[in-house]
Amino acid sequence: MSEMRVVGVRVELPANQPILLLRETDGERYLPIWIGSVEATAIALEQQGVRPARPLTHDLLKDVIGALGRELEQVRITDLREGTFFAELVFDGDIRVSARPSDSVALALRIGVPIHAEDSVLQEAGLIIPDEQEDEVEKFREFLDSVSPEDFRGADT
Repeated sequence: MSEMRVVGVRVELPANQPILLLRETDGERYLPIWIGSVEATAIALEQQGVRPARPLTHDLLKDVIGALGRELEQVRITDLREGTFFAELVFDGDIRVSARPSDSVALALRIGVPIHAEDSVLQEAGLIIPDEQEDEVEKFREFLDSVSPEDFRGADT
């Protein structure tokens, strides 16, 4: 199991599909996960420190967890089957709840808990970016600094 950090989200063209990019905290593998635009917006807002006037779903879930006296300890990306990633929320008392990775990461960012990925998931879907491509990662970070949450809204919203 490897701890991951959120590099950010971006929109993959031409399909306009958001991608969540994670990187091993103590390693060199990246884990790209295609996610929905709503979750991409929630992650981008939290990374940018934007507080909406009313709580979003992930903010509400954070408040519900606290109101029930529970503690989210970590999120885990546990599996990859037929192109679909699976995750779980790990609470105090070793209570585990199945969740989508995008929702799990959005919640982890809000609560400030670690994100982990199973080694089997990283072996199957992890990418190592060669040194000559590190400038591409830097360009991606610059892109993240310039992108706004509105960029993740679909044409129909």
